[in-house]
Amino acid sequence: MSKPVKKAVGKMAKKAYDHAPEPVKEKVKDTLKEKAKETFVNGVEDGIQSKANEASEKLEKAKEKNADNVHTKAEEAKEKVQDVLLSVREKLGNAKEAGEEFQKKVSSSNDKQTKIKGVGNIKGASDIKSSFNIKSSTEIKSSENIKSSKDIKTICS
Repeated sequence: MSKPVKKAVGKMAKKAYDHAPEPVKEKVKDTLKEKAKETFVNGVEDGIQSKANEASEKLEKAKEKNADNVHTKAEEAKEKVQDVLLSVREKLGNAKEAGEEFQKKVSSSNDKQTKIKGVGNIKGASDIKSSFNIKSSTEIKSSENIKSSKDIKTICS
């Protein structure tokens, strides 16, 4: 309805209400109260329903976004763990190779005289010097035996 028509209908309703008998006025009041209540309840229900729908949509979007984030983070974590495991595997391989080399050196130390001594290299009682093997004071070198720069041979001589 247009505004002037609404105004005219409103004035007519007011005049009719003013001239109506008392039981009709009560009936009209009750009817208006019911209509107002229904209108208010419907408006509130519609408002609440639309707000609930909006909240539901937002939650759904947030849920999807979080699911995507979780999957991407899980993939990144998986890749990092695989990288770490590969590097650990390489380091263990290097340690294994170093251990095998060390084992070879230890086992071959009896054949070759290396820095690591085995049981065969321990000196026995026969290797201990006796009083005959100790140098006397006459055998100890003195300052006269020290070579000077004159004693060093050069390429030309």
